[in-house]
Amino acid sequence: MYGIAIDLGTSGFRAQLIDLGSGKVVEASMTANHPLPGGNITDHLDFAITVGQDVAHEIIIDTICRLISSFNVDTAQISKIAVCGNPIQLSLFQNSEIRDLAYAGRNMQRRLGVENVERHARIFKAHEIFKANIDLGNCDVIVPPAVRHEIGADALAMMMETDFLEQSVPTLVTDYGTNAEMAIKVGNRIITGSAAAGPAIEGQGVSCGMLARPGVISDVNIEGKYWRLTVLDENMKGCPSHLIDPLSGEIIERSDLLPIGITGTGMIASLALAMQTGLIDKPPKIKNGQLMLSEGLFISEDDVREAGKAIGAIRAAQLTLIIESGLTYEELENMYMTGASGTYVDPGKAMYTGSCLKYARKIVQFGNTSLSLARKLLTDDSKLAEVSELAKKLTVDHLMMATSTTFKNIYTCELSYWTEGMDMNSYNRFLKIYKLPPLPSAFNEPEMKKHSSDIEQTEKFITRIVDNIGVVVEESAIGCITCHKCEKECPEKAITIVCKNGHVYAEYNANLCLGTSCKRCVGACPVHAINYREIRTLSDADTDSML
Repeated sequence: MYGIAIDLGTSGFRAQLIDLGSGKVVEASMTANHPLPGGNITDHLDFAITVGQDVAHEIIIDTICRLISSFNVDTAQISKIAVCGNPIQLSLFQNSEIRDLAYAGRNMQRRLGVENVERHARIFKAHEIFKANIDLGNCDVIVPPAVRHEIGADALAMMMETDFLEQSVPTLVTDYGTNAEMAIKVGNRIITGSAAAGPAIEGQGVSCGMLARPGVISDVNIEGKYWRLTVLDENMKGCPSHLIDPLSGEIIERSDLLPIGITGTGMIASLALAMQTGLIDKPPKIKNGQLMLSEGLFISEDDVREAGKAIGAIRAAQLTLIIESGLTYEELENMYMTGASGTYVDPGKAMYTGSCLKYARKIVQFGNTSLSLARKLLTDDSKLAEVSELAKKLTVDHLMMATSTTFKNIYTCELSYWTEGMDMNSYNRFLKIYKLPPLPSAFNEPEMKKHSSDIEQTEKFITRIVDNIGVVVEESAIGCITCHKCEKECPEKAITIVCKNGHVYAEYNANLCLGTSCKRCVGACPVHAINYREIRTLSDADTDSML
């Protein structure tokens, strides 16, 4: 018999087919995007509330069914499915209450009648969740609990699937992604938080960016005065590709492994090398205006700004947790990196850009802890009870970055550094003005370790990319002059202006659209014909024709 472990990530879904006898991964599939519009979790909430939670639920279920159907196994042989993710993703998966997650104020929650919503562990029968979408017989669907509404199963996995909870020395763990979850442990005290880093940390929202998939640049290294690209092959393994002159774009040595885009780890590597070699002196300015990575692939100064906003949000949140815990930066002993981006990025390069703090004495990369927890829920019948017991007794302080003056002041410095060219001396002067400790100038040379990664567990077979997900949504474009500026401005090519029955509509491919985190199309419209608020789904027939 088989089980399926699923991680509902903010930027996409990952699934693994598990042999329940041996506990080994047999096959793996992933989506190239999240099926709902948006570059972060707030966008997904906004879509669910604006268009309807039932619609969001059905889109997520349809996507998961496509992942399951991609496996070469009879569904009658699937006896368990374990699904892990943050509270919003899991609530949309179960079609349970989300308004307490959308409205943080107690008065609003009281008015809506959604105070103190419980998110305990659940075991469903497959038909309760999947209805008639797919026949899974008597299969059980396991959903782990949240600690509380701000601290979900993904954060619990991040702490449980590392040795974070056992640490007696100051330890910071971060699940790198568009909504970077993190926690710091000092003695017996745990403080959690999250940074809405945005899609650039995983390769979206930049000119040539893509989520990890075969053909994308995942790393870059210096060879002489040139750059050697590392590109993911069909098994999602990084392999050497072109040797490139990053200024001229000349390919010095050509490889048969052709790059088609760049993912978040490749973006961080490129920024680190450019900063080390002087191609970027003060972000966002690039010598010659852009970094050339291959024919038609480049990093622009606008891309540096977008990546910098994401990197800056993560660093600002990490520094805020350290300060609020009462530590100095230099007292941090362990830095744990989890999630796909945190696992596959070169930590030395991440340290150079600031997305991994340079003060820790040890850096450990742990892999996708959400998938790891889901696998254990499948293979260990006592694991769900253990997770539930821990969720009940775990005492955690949660820091809301949105209301933290410390975070606001540090992130202001980060934005000035990455988008306005402010140097680090000025950065530290502003920290002093804000009565915050300045950043140490010296790098540590930390001990670095890497635990087994998803790639090592699945390297014997191809990880399938499931592309045909999501739906098309539309809004009436009243007053549209069909200039198509919105289409040209869209970084993901998700919008199309169409004329139907004498009216003009803007149609958005949901799994490509970055939603309310972007809205460049709205800003580009010279006549304010679109607003990305009054949107609706197309009929199934129209959706099928568009996809």
